[in-house]
This record gives sequence, C-alpha cells and structure tokens, in this order.
Amino acid sequence: MRIAVTGGAGFIGSNFVSFFCENHPADEIFNIDKMTYAANPMTLDILKRYKNHAFFRIDICNYDEMEKVLGDCEFVVHFAAETHVDRSLQSAGSFLKTDIFGTFVILEIVKKLKSFKKFIHVSTDEVYGSIESGSFTEDAPLNPTNPYAASKASADLLVLSYVKCFHIPAVIVRFTNNFGPFQHPEKFIPLAITNAMENKRIPLYSNGTQVRDWLFVQDTCRAIEILIERGSPGEIYNVSAHQERQNIEVLDRILSLLGKDKNLVVHVPDRVAHDKRYSLSCEKIRKLGFRPLFNFEQGLETTIKWYQQNQQWWKTIKDNEEFKNYYRSMYPSL
Repeated sequence: MRIAVTGGAGFIGSNFVSFFCENHPADEIFNIDKMTYAANPMTLDILKRYKNHAFFRIDICNYDEMEKVLGDCEFVVHFAAETHVDRSLQSAGSFLKTDIFGTFVILEIVKKLKSFKKFIHVSTDEVYGSIESGSFTEDAPLNPTNPYAASKASADLLVLSYVKCFHIPAVIVRFTNNFGPFQHPEKFIPLAITNAMENKRIPLYSNGTQVRDWLFVQDTCRAIEILIERGSPGEIYNVSAHQERQNIEVLDRILSLLGKDKNLVVHVPDRVAHDKRYSLSCEKIRKLGFRPLFNFEQGLETTIKWYQQNQQWWKTIKDNEEFKNYYRSMYPSL
C-alpha cells in the first residue's frame, strides 16, 4: 500500500516515517513537508536510507501539488500543523492557515479519491482544555484555551463534518504530550536537555506545577499503526500512557540524569491562559490492542542519549538567527 504522511520531516512525523518504513518494507511512504523552521533538513538526510521512502516538498495548502501526490495513495496520516502554543500567542495567522485550511485542502482531495481507504487526522489533548481531576473521554466537549488548540479543534470539527456529509473514512486521534528524538528544541523537554548540556539557564513557567501526561513517540507511532489497521472510520481515539508529571519534576529528572545543578533553572512569568493539567482516558484504543511499551524513565533516558549523540542536529537549529530571535523574545531576562 501507499501512505502519504504530511509533516513527515517534523518531530512525530519523521519518527513515524522511520518506524513505518522499518516495519513495513513492502509499503511505500510519500513524505510531504513544507520544510518550515520546524523541519530540519538533516532529518531528511537520515530518512533517505529507506528505499520505500519518497520526499515531496509541498505546502499542504497547495491544492494542485497535493492532488498530484495524494492521487496515488490509499492512506493519509496527517501530522502537518503549526503546533507551538507560545508561537500561536505571538502570531496566530499561520496556525489558522496550516491547521485549518491545510486540513480542508486534504479533505477536498480525499473526497474525490475512489480507491482511498483511510485518513488518520492527528490531533491533541489540548482541544479539551484543562481538567482538575479525572480524565477526558472522546465525547468530552471541546474547550481550547489558546490559538493553537483552537486551530486544532477547528480542524477536528471540519474532519467530522466531512465524515458526516461526504462519508470520508477519517479517524481522529488525540495524543497527550509527546517526547523523544527529533523534537524541536523550542519545546519543553528538548530545550531543557540542550540548555543543560550547554550549561545555559533553563526557563520554567511560574512554579512549574503544571501537569502533563507524557507519551514516548515510539508508542505514538505504534498507536497510529493500530489505527491504520483497525481504527473505525468516523471515530475519535484518545492515546495516553498515563504518566503524569509536574513540569518541575520532569526538569529535576533531566538535570539529575545529566548530572547538572538545579541552579540552572530560572522561573519566568507564566504563559497567558496556561492550562494546569491535561489527562486523557484511552480505553477505546486499548480495546484495539494498544499498550504503551515505554515508561517515562525509559523514554527520557533514550531521549537524552539521542540529543547527546546528535548534537549537530539541534545545534544547527539553535545557532540559527530565527531561533535566537524567538528565544530572546520569549525569555528576555535570560
């Protein structure tokens, strides 16, 4: 079979491309990516080793170019999105265009494909907003609290409308916070790891008691594989490893594993409308056979080792003027 993967040079997308190429050598992967700031060309150099992988540099908002590639595919796994909350608070326009209009373009094309089998739309736990206790189920109301989450919630609703109106065989999957190799160093865990390795100060919002449920990216890839094979069209699936940690706990563990002093941590003013806690119930996908294989400690150790062994990958990003300007705008006191 042929699978199109949008955003396949990004964090989760590149991990999925690698995972699927290795585990399904007889299948073809068409990797579609615009190559924005969030995609490192060095990632593509690594993916070139897979003979069943082909790369297409395309903006998912470009209907004509997308149609040429998707017309030959039976499946689409749609990762491509602007995803960083802090950037969405600075400028939301690109989030609305990519996350909503880009999804619309893909749906319009899929609607026309007669041999098409399944569209996996990758979403996030952030569409539900914060929850003080308990966990959100798939039928919980959407309550996004920032432009990024709102753009993803909008895309989710758009997908569901195409399921109802045009019978698109779409599945929506909502993950808790992912971490692992190839994650951009603007995100919490890789920023903490790389700053610590460079003996630079590490920003921590407020008192660091915000709670996130961490999912290692390889388990995310396995969940998507299961949904390609057994996910029911029109359904939503939450995916979680039930590994909740306060941000300050995560940071303390990273510093401990790297043998670094806690004095590197600098508390900075909290993000506006910062969600306190995310938590998902995932009984639905567990019934399909999903179980996480990595606990948080294993995943964190693997992630740290990867950043230690691939310093040129992340230093290329952090040495770029775009990243430096962004970092200064976010943390002017550092």
